[in-house]
Amino acid sequence: MKQIDKDMTIGTLLQVDELIAPILMRSGMHCLGCPASQMETLEEACMVHGIDCDTLVSNINEVLADR
Repeated sequence: MKQIDKDMTIGTLLQVDELIAPILMRSGMHCLGCPASQMETLEEACMVHGIDCDTLVSNINEVLADR
């Protein structure tokens, strides 16, 4: 089973599963294509966008667990 954590970079997350990008976009992260975002951790991106990182990680892991 795939799982993610808040220390993973956005670039890595986008390679884990194709369902992660839409989840991030729905949460308010619309800059996934930005080169700088690829090296940013999920936790850093959440701080910039005012998103609760633990909740987002939990939501993504729930989706991945159902695949």
